[in-house]
Amino acid sequence: MNYRILFKLLSVIMSTVALAFLASYTVGAVFFAGPDESDFMDEWWLSIGIAGLLAVLFRVLGMGASPKIFRKEGLATIGLGWILASLVGALPYALCVPGVSVADAIFESASGLTTTGASVIAEIESMPHSILFWRCLSQWIGGLGVVVFFVALLSFLGAGAKILYSNESSGQSADIESGRIQKGVWQILWLYVLLSAFCAAAFRLGGMGWFDAVCHMFTTLSTGGFSNYNTSFGAFESPALEWIAIVFMALGGTSFFYMIRVVTRRNWGACKHTEVTAYYGIIIAVSLLIACILYWHMNNIMFREPMSFGEALRTSTFQVISIMTTTGFTTVDYQSWLPVTHTIFLGLMIIGGCSGSTGGGVKVVRVVVALKISLRQIEQAFRSHVVRPIRMNGRALDTEDQDTVLRILLLYTLICLGSLPIIAVLQVNMSFEGSIAAMFACFFNIGPGFAEVGPAANYDFMEPFTKLFLSLLMIMGRLEIYAVLVLFSPSLWRKFH
Repeated sequence: MNYRILFKLLSVIMSTVALAFLASYTVGAVFFAGPDESDFMDEWWLSIGIAGLLAVLFRVLGMGASPKIFRKEGLATIGLGWILASLVGALPYALCVPGVSVADAIFESASGLTTTGASVIAEIESMPHSILFWRCLSQWIGGLGVVVFFVALLSFLGAGAKILYSNESSGQSADIESGRIQKGVWQILWLYVLLSAFCAAAFRLGGMGWFDAVCHMFTTLSTGGFSNYNTSFGAFESPALEWIAIVFMALGGTSFFYMIRVVTRRNWGACKHTEVTAYYGIIIAVSLLIACILYWHMNNIMFREPMSFGEALRTSTFQVISIMTTTGFTTVDYQSWLPVTHTIFLGLMIIGGCSGSTGGGVKVVRVVVALKISLRQIEQAFRSHVVRPIRMNGRALDTEDQDTVLRILLLYTLICLGSLPIIAVLQVNMSFEGSIAAMFACFFNIGPGFAEVGPAANYDFMEPFTKLFLSLLMIMGRLEIYAVLVLFSPSLWRKFH
């Protein structure tokens, strides 16, 4: 293991966190100066100081680092970086929010940086603006990943940047059409910033104040789901804002590689993309299905004030996209909807967004490939001599690609099966449905689930060890498992040669 390059990269992560702390402190001190903010200025400086000190310490330990970086250094940096960022990112919560324990602070921090959106804070609206800003900013940073941000800034990595990027992102680095990986990542960052600006402007024009517009921009495009209000997006009661959020949540769950190709090629041929087609196909089909169910249920069963089909379509589309992109915003308590919708939502939680997007889940591309493999196996059961290639975007996938998809899906399944009894043991009074929902909601980075962790509830009631375990699941889900699991492999830490 090349420890010096590891420390050098970790110093950049800590510098990013320190700058984010400073920005949050500035927002509270300058734009919302008052007793609620000034009471915590010393705590903010302490948080900034600790993050800055760690950045300097790691930088000193990384002096003279070799520019060579191999796969294990890349994986170690990503795994340790996200865990360390979650721990340091917990400082403002632990120091500035009354009644928040260490486990609560780590949970909230991990939920922010992994764009999960689960929360242990009941009275969100009573928190200082600086904390509200940090909650949302952490999701914007985590949207494309801390690693993506600093890879774009470090020219000394050279080819090593490709290793870091391809491990952090669910997309393949080969999808970036650039001779240098840094240039490709810069394209993604510029697109991310540009879409962020459009999103904030649209929210402002839709009726939000600038603070809410910026904060909700942070958590919409990043598919994070944190809000400044206890009732999430439902607090605005604005159909226009809901449609704006629908558009930018959907874009956040779309492959950024795909969007860059569409923009740079400027022709409709670039729009042929199997995963993106399946992604929007699922959204449209499920939104229409649930809209019909909701319209029928509300007007024929509940005997409440009649709901128009347009309202049912807007409500269903918002919740479908929010859950499939793993954003986690809510406008209604979907827990009260028919159980069939819960089953559908559970499936959307697992599928998630596109590869190379800010969304979580197992990713649409893996589900599509697994389905195609399954259909081919069924056909070969009665036509054993048929050789039919698996194609994605017009390209045949080789056996190694197919095996990679099946292996990671198997690993996801095993972790889910292993996590469920752990949650049940740690949280003995929790219902079976609640345990499953909490596991899926955290592991696939959705946030709200069902039963005890439904859209109208939070995770505050859980035991400290349950919160810490769920925090680990969030990080594993965000980093696609490997970057965390390899940290427990002794061979990873052998001396670098």
